[in-house]
Amino acid sequence: MNLPNKLTVFRVILIVPFVILLLGGHAQWGWFQAVFGGIAGITDYIALGIFIIASLTDMLDGKIARKYNLVTNFGKFMDPLADKLLVCAALICLIELDRIPAWIVIIIISREFIISGFRLIAADNRVVIAANYWGKFKTTFQMIMVCLMIVNLDALTVLTQIIMWIALVLTVISLVDYILKNKGVLFDGKI
Repeated sequence: MNLPNKLTVFRVILIVPFVILLLGGHAQWGWFQAVFGGIAGITDYIALGIFIIASLTDMLDGKIARKYNLVTNFGKFMDPLADKLLVCAALICLIELDRIPAWIVIIIISREFIISGFRLIAADNRVVIAANYWGKFKTTFQMIMVCLMIVNLDALTVLTQIIMWIALVLTVISLVDYILKNKGVLFDGKI
């Protein structure tokens, strides 16, 4: 397994401590308090650090794979899946913490399912659909939004709301752009 693929797997593994720390600091989990009692007040910040590290591995694994020609089928499959798992896990946790409305998360996750469906159909027809800039902007704003919502500072409430709306708009725009550019995949198996 090459380095980019190891970074992708590492990103997936980081989801577990991220979720435990983010939710555990707010839950009434007896075992969590027993294990993390001394740091329970700062678990959001530790979870934030884990999320940032995981997000950076996303950028790093792609750059390494392209620069050193280490692109593999495993990486093509797992890298976008790891990104979706990380962001979706974070958003679902943020619903539980009452920091984001569920309907926004439903739109974001629905977009990911639709795009994944398109990619499956395209792959079945031996068509590769590259990521576009709208998707990259969407991902960047979603990750910034998640970070701001984890921090949850009153002084950043307006900024967090603005970033949330931008992330939502970019999610919809990137979906529409993706469908329009790749609708041939659905109808005739081609782009």
